[in-house]
Amino acid sequence: MRYAYPYKWYAVLNIIFNILGAFFALVSLASLIPVLNILFKQSEPVNTLMPWALDTKNVFNNINFYISQEIRSEGEIHTLFLICIGIVVLFLFKNLFRYMALFYVAVLRNGVVKDIRNALYHKILILPLSYYSEQRKGDIMARITNDVQEVEWSILSSLEMMFRDPITIIIYLIAMFNISTQLTLFVLLVLPVAGLLIGWIGRSLRRTSQKGQKKMGDLLSLIEETISGLRIIKGFNAIDYSYSKFDENNRGFMKLMVRLFRKRDLASPVSEFMGIAVTAVILWYGGRLILSSEALLTAPKFILYIGIFSQIIVPAKAITTAFYNIEKGAASIERINQVLDAKEIIEEKPDAKPVENFTQNIEYRNVYFRYEKEFVLSNVNLIVPKGKTIALVGQSGGGKSTMVDLLPRFYDVTEGGILIDGTDLRDLKIDGIRGLMGIVNQETILFNGTIADNIAFGKNDATREQVINAAKVANAHEFVDKLELGYDTNIGDRGVKLSGGQRQRISIARAVLKNPPILILDEATSALDTESERLVQEALINLMKNRTSIVIAHRLSTIQHADEIVVIQSGKVAERGTHDVLLAANGIYSRLCEMQSFT
Repeated sequence: MRYAYPYKWYAVLNIIFNILGAFFALVSLASLIPVLNILFKQSEPVNTLMPWALDTKNVFNNINFYISQEIRSEGEIHTLFLICIGIVVLFLFKNLFRYMALFYVAVLRNGVVKDIRNALYHKILILPLSYYSEQRKGDIMARITNDVQEVEWSILSSLEMMFRDPITIIIYLIAMFNISTQLTLFVLLVLPVAGLLIGWIGRSLRRTSQKGQKKMGDLLSLIEETISGLRIIKGFNAIDYSYSKFDENNRGFMKLMVRLFRKRDLASPVSEFMGIAVTAVILWYGGRLILSSEALLTAPKFILYIGIFSQIIVPAKAITTAFYNIEKGAASIERINQVLDAKEIIEEKPDAKPVENFTQNIEYRNVYFRYEKEFVLSNVNLIVPKGKTIALVGQSGGGKSTMVDLLPRFYDVTEGGILIDGTDLRDLKIDGIRGLMGIVNQETILFNGTIADNIAFGKNDATREQVINAAKVANAHEFVDKLELGYDTNIGDRGVKLSGGQRQRISIARAVLKNPPILILDEATSALDTESERLVQEALINLMKNRTSIVIAHRLSTIQHADEIVVIQSGKVAERGTHDVLLAANGIYSRLCEMQSFT
């Protein structure tokens, strides 16, 4: 409902037109009674006009008065012709107002879906990286696609019914009470039996739907993993294994959906049977009222009553169907809310300070960090002065990447603090912190688009000249210029149309264009061949000029000229110093250099 609120006026218009539509539906139905009276000679001429009032007796008396007048002056055939034209006009207005109600609810329905998708996508962008280490990508994709689609079809399509049908039923019930209070009270005593049965089936449907949506998330995860790992699947002859695993999950999903459809499809037969059963009881009870000695109900009124009740069955069935759909869609709402309500572990303080410049140093002060139970970093102390290059080396899994991930607040420290110019990161605005930093990773992240779009990513006001200059600094302009479309070349999903070295140089050009004062390089050359590494290394040297740089490297030859080399082992600072000092110390760094030299 909170997503529907911005579209409240569309809902109001929908309700107004539904009321008008229901009123004209009732009047058009009641207009058939004079036709029956004329055809079957059931009514006596009425000569007295009563004061108009919201009473069935008055309304029918006055209508019959005018019909009697017309019959006397023009004859029965002419009067019948006029009544038929009136019926056509009434049905025209009924359907016109019904369409207008749907016309306005369409904006509400699609607007809510758009806003839910936007909210989900925005939440995906701001949730911390730790959230995705615990979730399957396919399941998250299922929530933003299948679950939102389910909300649209199950719940929002039911909004049309929920706005229209209760109004129709209320108007029809008022008319039924006017015709016979006793008979209508009897009907209202019989109907709750159907409601209890429908409620029981609906709750079962919701449970099955939850299982089905989870299974669809598993299927999407398998598909995503298959497409990403297709090279390995083929290379290890694992096509049959992968297919059998998918087939097993797909069969489980099919069985759940069969159960779901069987329960959902039970709604219409059950509601129709209950409607016929109630109608039969009404025929029996109404017949007794007509045939009793007191004649509490006349035959024409009873025909009208049955006609109105038959019209109530259609919206009642629609509400039943809507109830089933809402129960089914409620499972999707719960899955969507699990993402929307996920805790933002990296939270910005309300009074966080803006930061635009970096003037002194970065300080890791008594930093401890853990992902789960065991500490990945323990009592790390490090100062990175402005303009210096600090290299982090050590065995894989030692905590180097974790150290640099803490700097842009992808994660927050468990204990201690990281300070920029003497201010704790947690006291600064997150956008301001990340605006000071450029990141080049080992795994190059590019997006499906043009080379120019990828270089200018996050800097929408960049000119083509600035893009080209950044590419030149990153040693990328030469190969881009040789492409047929140059900077307008589409690089495909994750830059698949480019080589590893080319992708990395585009990534470096992106960092050059951002022109950050702090640079983070995480294994930027480790996955490249010798020629590509040389070109990328030149680009990195150009990028690091006059910047504060934190470099993670396994190839120690690339960081020999760093101002300070910090050896991280088991989450602690084991050694620190320049290349020559650490070699002379004959410690961990010296042994790493010897192993690489031997290799």
